[in-house]
Amino acid sequence: MGDAKMCNVLCRKTLDSKTAKAFKEKIDDEYRVNMILDNLPLVVPIQRLDQESPPVYQLGYHVGLKGKEEKYFIHNHLSFIVKYHKDSQSNSARIVGFEVKPFSVKHTYEGKWSDEKPRLTSCDPHTRRIVLNSNSPQEVEDKAEIIFTYDVEFQDSDVKWASRWDAYLLMTDDQIHWFSIVNSLMIVLFLSGMVAMIMLRTLYRDISKYNELETQEEAQEETGWKLVHGDVFRPPFNSDLLCVYVGTGVQFFGMILVTMMFAILGFLSPSNRGGLMTAMLLLWVFMGIFAGYASTRLYKMFKGSEWKKIALRTAVMFPGVVSAIFFVLNALIWGQKSSGAVPFGTMFALIFLWFGISVPLVFVGSYIGFKKPAIEDPVKTNKIPRQIPEQAWYMNPAFSILIGGILPFGAVFIELFFILTSIWLNQFYYIFGFLFLVFAILMVTCAEITIVLCYFQLCSEDYLWWWRSYLTSGSSALYLFLYATFYFFTKLEITKLVSGALYFGYMLIASYAFFVLTGTIGFYACLWFTRLIYSSVKID
Repeated sequence: MGDAKMCNVLCRKTLDSKTAKAFKEKIDDEYRVNMILDNLPLVVPIQRLDQESPPVYQLGYHVGLKGKEEKYFIHNHLSFIVKYHKDSQSNSARIVGFEVKPFSVKHTYEGKWSDEKPRLTSCDPHTRRIVLNSNSPQEVEDKAEIIFTYDVEFQDSDVKWASRWDAYLLMTDDQIHWFSIVNSLMIVLFLSGMVAMIMLRTLYRDISKYNELETQEEAQEETGWKLVHGDVFRPPFNSDLLCVYVGTGVQFFGMILVTMMFAILGFLSPSNRGGLMTAMLLLWVFMGIFAGYASTRLYKMFKGSEWKKIALRTAVMFPGVVSAIFFVLNALIWGQKSSGAVPFGTMFALIFLWFGISVPLVFVGSYIGFKKPAIEDPVKTNKIPRQIPEQAWYMNPAFSILIGGILPFGAVFIELFFILTSIWLNQFYYIFGFLFLVFAILMVTCAEITIVLCYFQLCSEDYLWWWRSYLTSGSSALYLFLYATFYFFTKLEITKLVSGALYFGYMLIASYAFFVLTGTIGFYACLWFTRLIYSSVKID
C-alpha cells in the first residue's frame, strides 16, 4: 500500500501460433480482463465529450485492439491508479478507487534478457522513460515476444469509503426513466378512466335497473353480463392447472415484492456480489407457503378434494421447468470449459433448497388453506351450462388475449431495455426506486386491462373467463420474449452458438416467470371484479 511502482516487469512470453490465434479471437470478440482490488472492480475511465461531466466507467479493460489490415495489438502495459482516502483520526487509509489505463507497447531491452534484473530501454524509470501512449504497439503474431509490464500510482482522494461505489452507479439517463414512467402513467390513467366508467355507468345503472325489474317480460329482455350469472362461477376446464399456476404466481409476486423492498432500503448493494440472486432464491423458497395456500384455496373453491395432489404440482411444476432449462444451459457452458458453469456442489444445494425447504413449505401452506372454509360464490351455479352465443371477431379468445398483453408490456418496455442492457452488456443496474414504480404501474395495468376485457366478454354472454383472465395479462410475456429476440439481433453482436443459446435460454426463463406473475395479477383482479359485480345483483 502506498508503494508506487514504475515499469515493473511481470514476465516475458513468446507466443506460438496456437496462443496467437487464441489472443486474436479474444480481441475480435472484445473480451475484457476484470480485476478486483479490495472488492472494487477495475475500471477504465472514458472521458465524455463535454469535459465538465465526470467520466464514464467501463468495467475491465479490453485484451487488445484490432488495427488496420487485420493486425491485432495486445495491451501489455497497465498503468494502475489506486485512489485512497486518508482517515484524519487514525492516520490509516482505505482504498476508494481502482482505475487502469491500458497501453500496447513493443518493449525493447539491451543485450541479453535476464529474468533476475531485466532492464528495458522502452520503459525505464531511471532514464525517466515512461509509457504515456501506444504509438509503437505490440503486435500479436506467431513467435512474437511480449513483455508484460505495469505501473502503480497512488492518489489521495476526497471520496469517503462509504460512498466509494457512487461513481460506479452514476445514473446517466434519469430523464429517460422519468419519461418512461410518465409514458406508462398515461396508459394507467387511460385504463383507470375506462374501469371507472364501466364501474359507474354500467354497473350502477344496470344494477339499479335490474333490481327494479318486476315483470317477467322485462326480465327476459335483459341482455349482457347478468344473463350468465348462473354460469359465471362454474369451475373452468382444467381447473387443477389453473390453481397450480395461480399459486406459483403468488409465490413469484411475494418474492419480487420483498426483494424490491430490500433493494430500495439498500440491503442489496452491488458491492456484495451475487447478493441479489441469493436473496431472490431464498425468498422464492420461503414464499412456498403462500403458493400452497393460494393454490389450495382456489382448488377448494372449485370443490376439489385432493389437496395433496395440487400441493405437489405447485411445488414441482414451475421450478421443474426452470431447472430443466437451467440444467441444459449449464451443460452447454460446461462443454465450453467456462468458469461460468455452476459447480455440482451448488447444484446440489439448490436441489436441497427446493426439496428440503420449498416443497415442505408448500405442503404446510396447502394444509392451512384447505382447512379453511371454502370461498362461497356470490350467486348459485346452474346445473346445465348455457349455450354461448356466436361472438364477434374481436371477441375471439386468441385475439383479445393477444391485445390484452400489449398494454402491460408497453408500460414496462423502456425499463426493460435498461435491465437487458445491464444484464447483457455488463453494466450495473441500481435504480430499484424506478423499478419499483414501474412494477407498481405494471400491476395496475395488468389488473385494469384484464377487468376491462373481462367485462366486455361477460357482456357478450361468454362466461368462460377463468383462463382467459390469466392469459390476457400473461400474454405480455410473449411480447417480452419477442422484444428480447429483437434486442438480440439489433443490440448484441453474438455469433457463437452457445452464447446465443444461453441468451435465449435465460430470456425464456425470464419470460415464463413474467407470464406467471402478470397472469396471476390479472386473474386475481378479475376474480375480485366478478365477485363484486355479481354480489351486488339481486337474483331470485
